[in-house]
Amino acid sequence: MTGVERSMTRMSSPRVDLAACREWFHRNRRRSRAWFDLLTDEGYRAQPIEARHAVPFYEGHVAAFNVNTLVKRGLGLSGVDADLEDVFERGIDPDEDADSAHARLTWPARARILEFADATDRAVDDAFRNDGLLRDDDPVLRRGRALFTILEHEAMHHETLLYMFHRLPVAMLRRPSDYRPVLGGEPPPPAMVDIPAGVATLGADPDTIAFGWDNEVPAIKADVPAFAIDVHDVTNRDFLEFVEAGGYQTASLWTPENWAWREREGLRHPTFWIRRDGRWYWRALFEEVPLPAAWPVYVSHAEAEAFARWKGKRLPTEAEYHRAAFGTLDGEERAFPWGSAAPSPRHGNFGLRAFDPHPVGSHPDGVSAWGVHDLVGNGWEWTSTVFAPFPGFTPIPSYERYSTDFFDGGHYVMKGASPATASELVRRSWRNWFRPRYPYPYATFRCVRA
Repeated sequence: MTGVERSMTRMSSPRVDLAACREWFHRNRRRSRAWFDLLTDEGYRAQPIEARHAVPFYEGHVAAFNVNTLVKRGLGLSGVDADLEDVFERGIDPDEDADSAHARLTWPARARILEFADATDRAVDDAFRNDGLLRDDDPVLRRGRALFTILEHEAMHHETLLYMFHRLPVAMLRRPSDYRPVLGGEPPPPAMVDIPAGVATLGADPDTIAFGWDNEVPAIKADVPAFAIDVHDVTNRDFLEFVEAGGYQTASLWTPENWAWREREGLRHPTFWIRRDGRWYWRALFEEVPLPAAWPVYVSHAEAEAFARWKGKRLPTEAEYHRAAFGTLDGEERAFPWGSAAPSPRHGNFGLRAFDPHPVGSHPDGVSAWGVHDLVGNGWEWTSTVFAPFPGFTPIPSYERYSTDFFDGGHYVMKGASPATASELVRRSWRNWFRPRYPYPYATFRCVRA
C-alpha cells in the first residue's frame, strides 16, 4: 500500500501518505453508496440476517463510525448530529444463536441517512487538512491509527454488506449489466502436498507495517511439525459427496453443540446451496446457477469440521496455514504466498473485482512455495485455532473493543481473503474470525493430515 511513503514532520516511521489515504477514503465512500444502490427500496428496508441489524443501520453506521472515531475521539472536535451518531454508533457480534432482540421497528429514512453521511464525509475531509491529524503524543492519532481504523473498518463493512445481500431474494437486488459468474468446468482431482516441519511467524512487528489491528501484533514464532495439506480448497463437488453420503445425518461427525444447531436449524446442506426439482443450485449474488462443481464450498466452521472428520482429517491450525502460505523450503518466509509483489488480480480472487468465487486453481500466479493454491482469495480459510490475543496484547486506542469482545473462546480464526475482501486488507498478519455456527460469510476450508 502507498500510505507509508510520505514524510510528515509529526510522524514516526513508517510514514503516512495523507493524499493516498484521502483517496482511499473517498473510494470507500463511493463504493458504499454503490453497494446500497444495488438494493431495491424493499431490499433496503429488509433485515436479511436475524442476528444483524436491518440494512439502513449499516449505511448510517459507517458514516457515524468515521466521525465518532476520527473527528470526535481523535481530534476532539464536534460531530455533525449527536442523535444519529449515537443511533448508528456500533454494530453487533453475529451470534448464530441470536433471536430478533436486535430488531428495531423503525430507522431514519434513507434521505436523512444520506444527508447525515454527506455531512460526516465533509467533516472527515476537513480532518485531512487538520494539522493535528498525525501526532506521536496522542495514542489515538499516533502513526495514523484513527485514520487507518476508519479506512479499514469501512472496507470490512463492504464485505459484510455483500454477504448480507446474499440472503435477500434476487428480486430485491439490481443486477449490474456486466455481471457474469465464472462457473468453470470439472474441478481438479483432490491432492495433498507435504509441508516439512519448520517455523511460522504469526502477527507482525508494528514497526514494519503501516497499520495493524491489536490482534495482529506483536509478531510471534511458532514451531510447526510436518503435515500434509490439501492443494485446493474443498470444492462443491467434494462437499456434495459428503452430503450424499449422509454427512448431515451422522451425529458422530459433529460435536454435540454443532449437532444440536444442525438439528435446530434443520440444516441438510450448505446455506449457499438450493435443492429444486432434484437438482442442486448455488445462490450466486444476483441469480441462482447450477451448482458449480469447481467453486470452493462456502460453509460454517461446524460444517467444515464435520467434513474433515468424515475424511479422517482435520482443519489446519493458524500456524499451519502460515507455514503452508508463507513458508519456503530454505526457511525464509514470504510476505505473500506468491512472494513480495503487491497483491494484484493475477494473484487471486480478492479486491471486490468479482461478486462470486472462481473455480479453484484459477490463479496459478498466486500459488505458494509448496504449490498450494488460493491461500489468499476465493474465500476465507477456516482454521481450528480459537481466536485469542498474542502475548503482549494491548487494545488499540482508536477502537478499544475491536478485538477484546471476541476473546471469549467462542470464535475461530480465519485467514486469507474472499472475493469481497479489499486488496488493502491483504497482508500476512491479518486475522479474521467468526463463531463456528455462523453460515453466512464467504468462508471455505481445506484439510490437513499429520
